[in-house]
Amino acid sequence: MKGIILAGGKGTRLYPMTIAVSKQLLPVYDKPMIYYPLSILLLAGIGEILIISTPEDTPLYKKLLGDGKSLGITIEYKVQDKPRGLADAFVLGADFIGDDDVCLILGDNIFYGQNITGILRNSIEKLNGATIFGYPVKNPREFGVVEFDDDNNVISIEEKPQFPKSNYVVPGLYFYDNKVVDIAKNIKPSERGEIEITAVNNEYLKMGKLKVTLMGRGIAWLDTGTPEGMLKASEFVEAVQSRQGFYMSCIEEIAWRQGFISANQLLKLGKNLKTTEYGRYIISIAEEALNK
Repeated sequence: MKGIILAGGKGTRLYPMTIAVSKQLLPVYDKPMIYYPLSILLLAGIGEILIISTPEDTPLYKKLLGDGKSLGITIEYKVQDKPRGLADAFVLGADFIGDDDVCLILGDNIFYGQNITGILRNSIEKLNGATIFGYPVKNPREFGVVEFDDDNNVISIEEKPQFPKSNYVVPGLYFYDNKVVDIAKNIKPSERGEIEITAVNNEYLKMGKLKVTLMGRGIAWLDTGTPEGMLKASEFVEAVQSRQGFYMSCIEEIAWRQGFISANQLLKLGKNLKTTEYGRYIISIAEEALNK
């Protein structure tokens, strides 16, 4: 399975912060926002990743992450010259996807939880068509709401309904089989000129191939669409790290734990960041592993 991070858009809800820089390059506490969705793909065991962004921001992502070799993975890049909808990722990424299945995650989505790795791996193993996720919220009217039966088969998805049929909403994480490429290519643009991800999901729904995996207690999904959301997400990350001593979405640590790199490679990455608490954390993990 391959992974795509969609990190385009203008981030207008965060102006003036995002006038000159992509939202996904802004810090959420001690690391760039894009580290968080990247960590989810790594936890899922996905080592071939495509980052889609704007012409202006793509060089900055290349400067930040390079080709992924330092993490033992491969990272490619594709330019989206203007917003054309989430499902445009499958059109732009068709050559990258090839004959594989694919996971799409939005660059501003942050997930955290003890069982998140198990949820991701299980979704990949049981993929038969498409899998979306359902996250319980108090205010489902503000999101895309998913209705499902007792076997987690999706019955309907409605965008910002006045009368929600459940309190489960759809976050920006999706798993699809290879058919998604042809489906996306044949979707007619919506009134706003975009290839909507809902239209893709509805095609899988018509085929009876759309499942929902529920994220319940113990999983956090953080909103970073507003300044207040950014602040709360940063506070959440700081609280977890300072209280538990473990770092959230430390891509270097995750790459090592997933077997993409060795402890010696991890130590080298940590030494490159040794002037920071983040770097010293990586060094301590690597040294502990090497001294066993």
